[in-house]
Amino acid sequence: MKTDDATFMRRALDLAHLGTGYARPNPLVGCVVTHQNRIIGEGWHRQYGGPHAEVNALAAVADQELLSQSRVYVTLEPCAHHGKTPPCADLLIAKGVPEVVICNPDPFHLVAGRGIGKLRAADVQVETGLLAEEGRWLNRRFFTFHEKKRPYLVLKWAETADGFLAGRYFQPIKISGPQANLLTHQWRAEEQAILVGTRTALHDNPHLNVRDWPGPQPTRLVIDKNLSLPPTHHLLDGSQPTLIYTYRQPYHTTNLDHIMLSEADDLIPQVLADLYQRQVQSVFVEGGPTVLNALLHAGLWDEIRIFRSPMKLGQGIAAPRIGFSGLYERTNVGADELFWYVNDK
Repeated sequence: MKTDDATFMRRALDLAHLGTGYARPNPLVGCVVTHQNRIIGEGWHRQYGGPHAEVNALAAVADQELLSQSRVYVTLEPCAHHGKTPPCADLLIAKGVPEVVICNPDPFHLVAGRGIGKLRAADVQVETGLLAEEGRWLNRRFFTFHEKKRPYLVLKWAETADGFLAGRYFQPIKISGPQANLLTHQWRAEEQAILVGTRTALHDNPHLNVRDWPGPQPTRLVIDKNLSLPPTHHLLDGSQPTLIYTYRQPYHTTNLDHIMLSEADDLIPQVLADLYQRQVQSVFVEGGPTVLNALLHAGLWDEIRIFRSPMKLGQGIAAPRIGFSGLYERTNVGADELFWYVNDK
């Protein structure tokens, strides 16, 4: 590894992060082009369907003749197939790039080593695995989707100091403060879909949208087994794509689809299988205790983010109890405390 390799790859990872929310379902990718240990071009995958990071970075190089003497850093294996854009491996070869440093191989079956193989077959010097752990964390949704064949699952709830997430009979209670609410909207913008169960949808009548943070709107997911939501509820307003999972006869209207599930099989695996087929790579779960506990008991979670408020209720609907390690971060968010867990299994 050269002296500045890690520095340049970290810059590529920082660039890749700028595509959060917009590149999906493609991975987050950044690219840095260097000549004699100096950056001469950089770019990232800005939006799904648009040019890939390598295309943007190579195009940013003012003197194209320097590419034949350059060292390129890219956070994910260059693609080797024709998708919405031509193969980036072919572009690197055509530009005469002699050295490519890659953070992670691509798990997508149409790439999966083919990009690296194509570069090496063209006598390009390829190095892999630089800052691989950081790269996997950046693209944890993408890797989970392709390796585990299901969406990446982020469970979030707010609970009182005495362990409740709602009042008696599911009465909505404002538990977390404004800073926590703002952060929640940022998180919503980062995930492809957001899920709640029937009781949360009925009692809270949520919008499940991004209001206080810039970013794309997630697809709303609702488990409503008996179609008990009244048509006046926000989740049925057609304002953004919404999927209703039910045991009843499905129907479709603008921006609203009903998916019929089998009562003979477990509900959660059916929902996750449907989302996988729909190419939904991540789900932000803001459901009540029924949905949260079902996922927890099945071990179907990748992150848990809990806001713990200083307020006490004394009675109400109990928050899920977790009895495991894996605390990633514990920090204060305004008056609340954030407990952030990561599933390392």
